[in-house]
Amino acid sequence: MNEKEAAKWTLEEKETESRRIIEEVLHRFGPDKVATTWTGGKDSTTLLHMLRQVGGGKVPVRVIKIDTSADFPEIYSFVDRLAKEWDLDLHVLRNEEAIKTVKVAEDPLQCCYQLKTVPLLSFIREQGLEAVFVAIRWDEQEARKDEPYFAQRQDPDHLRVQPLLHFREIDIWSYIRKYNLPFCELYRRGYRSLDCAPCTGRGGRSERGARSQNKEAAMQRLREMGYF
Repeated sequence: MNEKEAAKWTLEEKETESRRIIEEVLHRFGPDKVATTWTGGKDSTTLLHMLRQVGGGKVPVRVIKIDTSADFPEIYSFVDRLAKEWDLDLHVLRNEEAIKTVKVAEDPLQCCYQLKTVPLLSFIREQGLEAVFVAIRWDEQEARKDEPYFAQRQDPDHLRVQPLLHFREIDIWSYIRKYNLPFCELYRRGYRSLDCAPCTGRGGRSERGARSQNKEAAMQRLREMGYF
């Protein structure tokens, strides 16, 4: 499967494939050895909803939210609200030492690595997780266009599972409308893709065009270092 082939699928076919991947991973590892990342953005909220469907109305795995201390207030509010409404087993990760010393957005490579990747990998190691769901898509970023659904990662060893790769931006919004899902109010104000506040703007010709382009340029290296 690749982006060109997936473009021929209906939304329902894409949903079915994503749920198949989710069910396969839960059956293979068991919910106790699996977690999902959640940013509060549209894609990871869509993934949460799919997990909730597969889990019979409750997300069956731990939910990881990485807090860099630089999110929009609207993101914090949305995450808190939905975590309560959906009764999520939410784990908020912070690299407290890095938050004190790293200047947000000054050096995108070190900023993202210290504030996001380090706490994520530490949590995976400490919890003994064997698989982590990530809501990335082929069409959203050049460094992600060749990603497989299942990607083995080292240090610590775990499987990155990416069930939404074949979704496009328009598919995500179609899914949100279909199931009447809640989403962060920033999208109504013209934001197409959400990151830390200093690295995110409104509009942009492409979905991530209003994000920090220094970070976008460093994305391949960030992914090699464990970022998603």
